[in-house]
Parts: sequence; structure tokens; C-alpha cells
Amino acid sequence: MLTVEQSPLVVRLHPVVKKTDEQFFEFCQLNRDLHIERTATGDLIIMPPTGSATGGRNFKLIQQLVNWTDQDGTGIGFDSSTGFTLPNGAKRSPDTA
Repeated sequence: MLTVEQSPLVVRLHPVVKKTDEQFFEFCQLNRDLHIERTATGDLIIMPPTGSATGGRNFKLIQQLVNWTDQDGTGIGFDSSTGFTLPNGAKRSPDTA
């Protein structure tokens, strides 16, 4: 069986195209089936879906995070659909936060 390395596709747009936060959000809404992030320099990162092994590990990680936030009560958790704006301006969506 052939396997394909699942690495992200990086689309370099800067300095030719600059997207505002609103344009980036709209672009993501138009492409809901894709997992899209943006670097601090404006490059788009399109992530492939995870395989079953990675998906299973992520599921267990989320379970542990939910258990911790419920027990500790001092924070909140987010899944991989949540985008965060980092201090350098990048828009990233971690597996769990």
C-alpha cells in the first residue's frame, strides 16, 4: 500500500496579496472543508486531515484536557476548530487548547 506524507501545504501570498482579518475569515468560511491557518507573514497553511492513529491520540488528549478543566475549574478548553490570534499576528488552530 502506498502512503503519502501528510504535510501541510504552504501558500505564500505576501507581499503580492495581503488579507485583512475579515478577508481571511471570509476565505476560511468559503473553504470550510479545509483546515486553514495563517502565519505572521501572511502565508496560508492548509493542513491535511489526520490519520486514525493521530485522531485517536488527539481524542484522548482532548478527554484529558476536559477532565482537567472540569476538575480544576480555573480555565476553559477549546477544540481544533478554534482559531487564535498570536502576539505576532499569526492565526493558528491547535489540536486542543
